[in-house]
Amino acid sequence: MSERKLFDELLLSKTRLGVISALFGGDKLEFTFLRDSLNLSDGNLSVQLRKFEEAGYIKIEKIFAERKPKTFCTITKKGQKAVYDLINKLEEIALK
Repeated sequence: MSERKLFDELLLSKTRLGVISALFGGDKLEFTFLRDSLNLSDGNLSVQLRKFEEAGYIKIEKIFAERKPKTFCTITKKGQKAVYDLINKLEEIALK
């Protein structure tokens, strides 16, 4: 098995790693906050969030506040586990 296969392919993208890292603390973050913090376009962030949601790594909640749609994202336990697994694998490699 190659070294690359040891890692969750979903987390290897710089953009997705940034998104999941922002959510890792467990806070519910608004789409616009993520977009602006990570300097992403609406479309790019939407694609990344959809991939995470399909994998079960995040939960997306859409609400209306003052007649305006708002989208919030939170990391799931599965998403947290994926990040912990990545960190553990990186530590194993670093300590070899």
